[in-house]
Amino acid sequence: MPLHIHDTLRREKRLFTPRDANRVTLYVCGPTVYDYAHIGNARPPVVFDVLVRLLRRTYGADHVIYARNVTDVDDKINQKAAREGVPIGDVTARYEAAYLADMGLLNVSPPDIAPHVTEHIPAIVSQIQSIIDAGCAYAAEGHVLFDVSSYKSYGALSGRNLDDMIAGARVEVAPYKKNPHDFVLWKPSKADEPSWPSPWGEGRPGWHIECSAMIEENLGLPIDIHGGGIDLVFPHHENEIAQGVCAHGHAHADGAHDEYARYWMHNGFLTVDAEKMSKSIGNVLLLHDLVQAMPGEVVRWALLSAHYRQPLDWNQSLLDQSKKSLDRLYGALHRSSGVAALDLDPPADFLKSIEDDLNTPGAMASLFALSSEIERGMTAGDLDAVAQARGRLIACASILGVLQADPAAWLEGDVSDDLRVEVDALLEQRAAARAAKDWGEADRIRDRLNELNVVVMDGPDGATWRMKG
Repeated sequence: MPLHIHDTLRREKRLFTPRDANRVTLYVCGPTVYDYAHIGNARPPVVFDVLVRLLRRTYGADHVIYARNVTDVDDKINQKAAREGVPIGDVTARYEAAYLADMGLLNVSPPDIAPHVTEHIPAIVSQIQSIIDAGCAYAAEGHVLFDVSSYKSYGALSGRNLDDMIAGARVEVAPYKKNPHDFVLWKPSKADEPSWPSPWGEGRPGWHIECSAMIEENLGLPIDIHGGGIDLVFPHHENEIAQGVCAHGHAHADGAHDEYARYWMHNGFLTVDAEKMSKSIGNVLLLHDLVQAMPGEVVRWALLSAHYRQPLDWNQSLLDQSKKSLDRLYGALHRSSGVAALDLDPPADFLKSIEDDLNTPGAMASLFALSSEIERGMTAGDLDAVAQARGRLIACASILGVLQADPAAWLEGDVSDDLRVEVDALLEQRAAARAAKDWGEADRIRDRLNELNVVVMDGPDGATWRMKG
């Protein structure tokens, strides 16, 4: 089936039709690089990496342009730099490098474009001026503020009316505002903070205008898909639409939101042991720590185990099950490693699931079915069936971004060379004992392997092994 995605703005699942099939554009809000990312921050890049892989398969890699920004000037960045007594660039370079390394361990493909806020100040200033010229923003006391009342479709994305939005948001009360809900496009910098020249004085951009300007500068308007976490719907993405539309004089046009992004996608919240992550509770899990303690593919599988729009509860049971699932799939690939995989497309049931608004749980079921086909083919000696199932499994896994490791290395785990040598020797001794029907010796070897926490898997081509999960 052709790709359908749930559009947050229209609140329905829609057939995806790009504006130009030769230039499909996608923008996802990326990291603010002042610290290590937590596990909730990892869900959007993993989810939208699957989408990008699917789009590239459908339209061709050269016809998809994926941008994920980097926010490299921000209050928290400024504060950390001040505490450390270093320029903000030192802080942002450190944590951007860590973020990219962690994304690599999750098999997240790099975006085609990674625009940085500090490299787009002229574009930001230009867009602010356009919004002022359109009568939708005003300068006051070194600030420039967006006049929310000037955009009649404000609230369409979040589905809130203005009174509800004011009541539910942290609205900064300031004497220079015409209305309390107006938001900052440009603001003066404090002493010793980074600043840039502008027609309204030295300062720096507000948060929301940054993405609007980077999108227009790098992708052009309208883009096909804008993605991010559900927490960004309001106020960030609501404000993005207002700015991007008003900069081109469409504030009062019906359907003007289509002039900015044609589809909006948002992933659901992530909790930890059924509680919201909070520093006060002490349950903030850093991705950087998780990928040191377990394979990144386990984290990725866990993040994709629920439908992206649904809440996901992060707990040990989820991780244990994710590891077992990958062990099963890698086991099938390892036991059939002597059979060359055919270059095949994913099966229809997999495509039906993944093209149905990225139904990753349904897609994962197809992977398990293919692994069972491999096992049955190996048992029956039907190598043609194995070659086909292997090819389809690999094709499915390439879209989900899993099964990228060497199967033997995955199953053995992070073991020392000494342990690997001992286990291989024990398996040779075990094979010899079984051939000689020396069951006492075979039992002794089995007990030693159990002591080493090793699981032995017998197959038609001999025994393989992995560490217990």
